[in-house]
Amino acid sequence: MENNEQLERFFEQMKKQDEELHIPPFPEYKTKRMNLWIPAGIAASLTLVGLIMHEPQPLPEAPNEVLIITLQEGENNEQEFTIEEKAYLDVWESPTASLLTDY
Repeated sequence: MENNEQLERFFEQMKKQDEELHIPPFPEYKTKRMNLWIPAGIAASLTLVGLIMHEPQPLPEAPNEVLIITLQEGENNEQEFTIEEKAYLDVWESPTASLLTDY
């Protein structure tokens, strides 16, 4: 019991000492405000330059006719060149067609 009373007195004295302490006010610092017009102007300028510089590219026209040259092995291990002329739309092949046949 005596220890409890001593502890209570000790903490009461500490509280009284804390109340007597003079704490200086915390200084207030002024923060610099960034002018928002500058970044907004830069962003608008870059957007405008991007729109002006981005002109649509004309699409190349497909050729009307296509020449297909193939090398074939004939009789007696002779090699022959075969030249065919076809319309462009008749020759279309899927870009992934080779995956089906090669692998």
